[in-house]
Amino acid sequence: MSTDLAELLGTRESAALEFKEAARDRDAIGQVICAFANDLAGTGGGDLLIGVDDRGATVGSVDVSDRELLALTDFRDDGRILDRPSMTVEVAQYSGSQVIRIRVQASATPPVRFKGVVWVRPGPTTRRATREDERVLSERRRAADVPYDSRAVQGSSLADLDLELCRSTYLPSVIAPEVIEENERTLPQQLASVGLADVSQTPTVLGMLVAGFDPSKYVPGAYVQFIRYQGYDLDSPVNDDQEIRDNVVDTATRLEAVLRGHLHTQLVAIGGFREGQLPNYPFEALREVCMNAIMHRNYETSYAPVRIAWFEDRVEVSNPGGPFGQVREDNFDRVNDYRNPSLAAAMKSLGYVNRFGRGIGRIRAALKRNGNPAPEFIVDDSSWTVTLRRVS
Repeated sequence: MSTDLAELLGTRESAALEFKEAARDRDAIGQVICAFANDLAGTGGGDLLIGVDDRGATVGSVDVSDRELLALTDFRDDGRILDRPSMTVEVAQYSGSQVIRIRVQASATPPVRFKGVVWVRPGPTTRRATREDERVLSERRRAADVPYDSRAVQGSSLADLDLELCRSTYLPSVIAPEVIEENERTLPQQLASVGLADVSQTPTVLGMLVAGFDPSKYVPGAYVQFIRYQGYDLDSPVNDDQEIRDNVVDTATRLEAVLRGHLHTQLVAIGGFREGQLPNYPFEALREVCMNAIMHRNYETSYAPVRIAWFEDRVEVSNPGGPFGQVREDNFDRVNDYRNPSLAAAMKSLGYVNRFGRGIGRIRAALKRNGNPAPEFIVDDSSWTVTLRRVS
């Protein structure tokens, strides 16, 4: 039997509870929903009960039809309340009678507006926000703004992470072994301390990318597509086509095997009677281009993969996400910024990038030492493409 809301929520209006006898005044309902979403009092949202008077007594004649529930649900989707509130509408029991319960979650992006006006509920009444109220809400939004790779992945659990990989590989790369032994924290606590999960044991985007069994299940673009063409353009026959849908650690292992498998070397004279092997591409440059693409790509709004297209005369590596932060099309080889700062730090700890901001320089130096042409870069608002041309 479900809990009666009078026992769960109480019988007096508060910053998190509002009563309405009926749903006739739609604007008043919209204002309350907006105020709960703004959550000035920090209660986590609130409940609006329709069918209860301001003394906490049920009126006994509220319309609980599906049509009415759908009409109230429209507040979530019709654009009168922006940003869109997270809310549910259902029939519930209050003091033994049926009422409509509208449960509103606190917004992660306040201030929220109803018809262009910010409404707040610091106590048992709803009112327009003052300038100071809006300042508080705006500062709360900025404080909550974190990079995408640090956000929790809702709907996931620690079962989606390779916990053995976390224990054996990642944690030792970021925490000294003696500290791990001394602090006696549980594994979930350790994962939270390094940003792979939050305190509620929900994996973060970083956790999925670094140690997820299948990151693309929750971050759709988190995979690498490799295609080997027997020719010089996209119409050429394909002799190898692979999708690598692994975490960063396993992707690095698989990519190394794939890239080395397609490298060719030739014997060249290196002085006197000695000969040496010259690869058509220096592996260091290939690795640097691919790992930088994984590190810098846009995981938040693009579902496209990192693409590695290997032709007879060149290798093209492209990733979604144009210049970020301080980086522009005219300074990308001199200025660095990080769309995914936590992932960048993790990849550095794991040894996949050596020093921040030095990737392009390392690529150029490796190609020059091997006798390859300089790398070519195409940078626009939505993507990067790096082209490496084979040694002559």
